[in-house]
Amino acid sequence: MKNALITFLKKPTTKAGIITAIMFQIIFSLIWMTGYDGAMSADRMKNLKVGIVSLDTQMGSAVAENLQESLPVQTLLIADEATAKTQLNERKLQMVITIPSDFSELVMNPDKIARLHYDINESNAATVKSIMGTIVGNVTSSVNKQAIALGAKNLLGGNDLTEQQVASAADSLSERITSDISYSNPVNGMNNQMLPMMMVLAGYIGAMLLSLNLQQSSMMIGGQLSKWEQFAARGIINIVSSIVVSLVGTSLLVALGGQMEQGFIAVWGFQALFILTFMFVSQLFLMLFGNAGMLLNIMTLSSQLVTSGATLPRELLSDFYHGLGSILPATYAVEGSMNLLYGGPGVGHSSLALLFIMIVTLAAGALAVLLRKVPEREQ
Repeated sequence: MKNALITFLKKPTTKAGIITAIMFQIIFSLIWMTGYDGAMSADRMKNLKVGIVSLDTQMGSAVAENLQESLPVQTLLIADEATAKTQLNERKLQMVITIPSDFSELVMNPDKIARLHYDINESNAATVKSIMGTIVGNVTSSVNKQAIALGAKNLLGGNDLTEQQVASAADSLSERITSDISYSNPVNGMNNQMLPMMMVLAGYIGAMLLSLNLQQSSMMIGGQLSKWEQFAARGIINIVSSIVVSLVGTSLLVALGGQMEQGFIAVWGFQALFILTFMFVSQLFLMLFGNAGMLLNIMTLSSQLVTSGATLPRELLSDFYHGLGSILPATYAVEGSMNLLYGGPGVGHSSLALLFIMIVTLAAGALAVLLRKVPEREQ
């Protein structure tokens, strides 16, 4: 047994496997702990945006001003509901608060209940719904206890009532505000909520392993093919593999009850696009640095899981990780997947970004091939 153990440990592949396992721990720990550090702090929460639409001409402006001062997120006053909901659908806003036109009238009527309308887009990072749900409760409570009470006192103060009567009436009115929440692009269950993350994780790990095996095949082929023939063959294999792999993945989503608002063909085509991009990106690191490029692939995988926006809104990340996510393909893979799976503005922007990244990596790979000197024995 001792001899068998020593024999295994002498092999370079055994040592490489142990080192890779250790590097996974180091890289993931460093990136995830620094990437999510301070994500829920007050400073980062200010990066989330909530639109406020005031249709009430009496108390609406006062309520809106109170919300702008009290909410922990960035607020934008928007003139009409249509514009606000368009921005919400495009994820430029995380929520829209609408003060109805009859808000003041209902507040003043003791027999009526006034409502604040909240619109939340579920086609978003997994934590957006919970964060916005907390804010909804705080907003309604704030309006009840502050803005509405103050507005009621101001309106009732003009009548011939004693101060005690005014205060009593104001307290009664301040408890007559309720929340009316609407969810657009609903997500059906946690299994569907985690789909974008799963698609990115499975797609990039599969691309990494394919690229590693193609690298090993290239080394074994050696001088049997020219460096340009090998480069072209890799590209063709990547293209065919991305189509087949995405077909299998999309078919399994359908078979297992996955949510697809835009249909099978759209999801299959987009998944093929981002998996192909993953393949060319992961391949580039191996072409530049050989097997050591797998360390860069591990770093890229971990960084993409943090910065893609699949579980946490990118607005809550630090400037460094937010900027890093802008140049990594998983960000656009998640963005487009959410639009196709749950609903959204479309995948035009995401597809163009992925194509640009793919072209850049292909050009860099071609340049690496051009500059690589072929040993005489291979020539």
